[in-house]
Amino acid sequence: MPASFADTTFTDPARIRNFCIIAHIDHGKSTLADRMLQLTGVVEERQMRAQYLDRMDIERERGITIKAQNVRLPWTIETPGGSEDYVLHLIDTPGHVDFTYEVSRALEACEGAVLLVDAAQGIEAQTLANLYLALDKDLTIIPVLNKIDLPAADPDRYAAEIAHIIGCEPDDVLRVSGKTGVGVTELLNEVIKQVPAPVGNPDAPARAMIFDSVYDTYRGVVTYVRVVDGKIIPREKIKMMSTGATHELLEVGIVSPEPKATKGLGVGEVGYLITGVKDVRQSKVGDTVTVARNGAIEPLTGYREPRPMVYSGLYPVDGSDYPDLRDALDKLQLNDAALTYEPETSVALGFGFRCGFLGLLHMEITRERLQREFDLDLISTAPNVVYRVEMEDDTEHVVTNPSYWPEGKVRNVFEPVVKCTVISPSEFIGSIMELCQQRRGELGGMDYLSETRVELRYTMPMAEIIFDFFDSLKSRTRGYASLDYEEAGEQQAALVKVDILLQGEAVDAFSAIVHRDAAQAYGHKMTTKLRELIPRQQFEVPIQAAIGSKIIARENIRAIRKDVLAKCYGGDISRKRKLLEKQKEGKKRMKTIGRVEVPQEAFVAALSSDAASDKPKGK
Repeated sequence: MPASFADTTFTDPARIRNFCIIAHIDHGKSTLADRMLQLTGVVEERQMRAQYLDRMDIERERGITIKAQNVRLPWTIETPGGSEDYVLHLIDTPGHVDFTYEVSRALEACEGAVLLVDAAQGIEAQTLANLYLALDKDLTIIPVLNKIDLPAADPDRYAAEIAHIIGCEPDDVLRVSGKTGVGVTELLNEVIKQVPAPVGNPDAPARAMIFDSVYDTYRGVVTYVRVVDGKIIPREKIKMMSTGATHELLEVGIVSPEPKATKGLGVGEVGYLITGVKDVRQSKVGDTVTVARNGAIEPLTGYREPRPMVYSGLYPVDGSDYPDLRDALDKLQLNDAALTYEPETSVALGFGFRCGFLGLLHMEITRERLQREFDLDLISTAPNVVYRVEMEDDTEHVVTNPSYWPEGKVRNVFEPVVKCTVISPSEFIGSIMELCQQRRGELGGMDYLSETRVELRYTMPMAEIIFDFFDSLKSRTRGYASLDYEEAGEQQAALVKVDILLQGEAVDAFSAIVHRDAAQAYGHKMTTKLRELIPRQQFEVPIQAAIGSKIIARENIRAIRKDVLAKCYGGDISRKRKLLEKQKEGKKRMKTIGRVEVPQEAFVAALSSDAASDKPKGK
């Protein structure tokens, strides 16, 4: 590593290569990044650990990348006239469909992408999705087969598959092993040869794109940027172009792989800025940073705002934690721009937030991060998608929560649909088609990628995807199928709101919007579950599922009956009958004035047991 590497003021853009690694989940992105860190010498052997760039505990436990991480690497190549030093900016991206937004942000900061494919599994659905994202941004694609050391690897077969899709020769596909390090040196040399150097005007007013931010308890907001034009140096005043806010730069630095302060960032460089700002809303992902005096007039393009696909309510178990939950969501949104939230109240659960997520795994990870990083105890309501309801009186309502379902006569209900891509061995075509038809899917097309692998394209309601669809798909295909989906507008559907009534009163937290054909099953499931969870009262409690005024399912919680005859031994039968009648009258009166208190544990169990059985296991 050159001695002046961390202190370099501005690197010549011709010596910079910005690239990311994109792939399906579990195809070895983080392991390959580990080998690159070792080969370039930025991490010493004694500090090295698996998944080095995955900073969160939750990423290590699950073995998946959730946050894209950037790192600066030095690399020297030998030339006939000696050697040349280069700077590589690597961004390791997530592979899961729920974190595609992280990938799209990483691609904006790069000129090239390493497309990684498992040599034992071949191209999967998310591989194609990420490839199309990279092609849309006109990035140079370097196809690479990973895990060639596995006994089940078949590199020749999958190299032909990749060549067929990208339009290159099978010999152009590089072969590496992220585990053993074979071929990684050649890959880094290819990155320098194939990926173009960043282009920008070093003399123009500074323009830098914010592609990520994190909140540090001690230092405030840390903003990660890619400089496009000009230069950024410490102690100068910068301006955020979307808000017009100005701040003084306290520190400018690079990540290699730990933060290191430098004397500035020039064209094409990737690094971080610290202004000491504590307000997390001041640093918006996609915003352009410029200098406050004689700054740029035109901002950079920025990012398309992600649209939430799934909504769920998050409520603190202890109502006094509400302000803490608001602050925690503020800080998490800085680090996760795809998260949206707004306050809402529930009769049953009190004050909380309606949160929008990109998918069920995104929702689960967010909830877990709130509990771990901010020490909050939370209840989440059953996830649902956004519906558009047209009424007979020509009014229109957007429903993000079943409790917002409008009263009155409904003319039409529209639900969001997605385009699904399923890639699977051809022997499972029949069972996949059967599953998709059960979930109201429409076949859009089918292509053979090779003799044994097929790609199926379906249009399906989003509501059918977000629950246990992926689990069912994996079990029907012995784990070989892969799934990817993207939004595709909306369609009209026969949807109804199912209310759960306790003692004749609707409990808003248990309401759901379901297809008319599935309403009966949902009603039976919830009433049976609540009968087991709600403690018995002094009076009989009916649990009912209803669509409007029509009851579709019912269970009863039997009353606790005190033994009023315990002290009545012997004597006339009429005395016993009198005591029983008196008890019966008391219970009747109690039933008319008594209210059923649902314990917090029952809410947690009823709402989380759904999610527990439906949560995705990773793709």
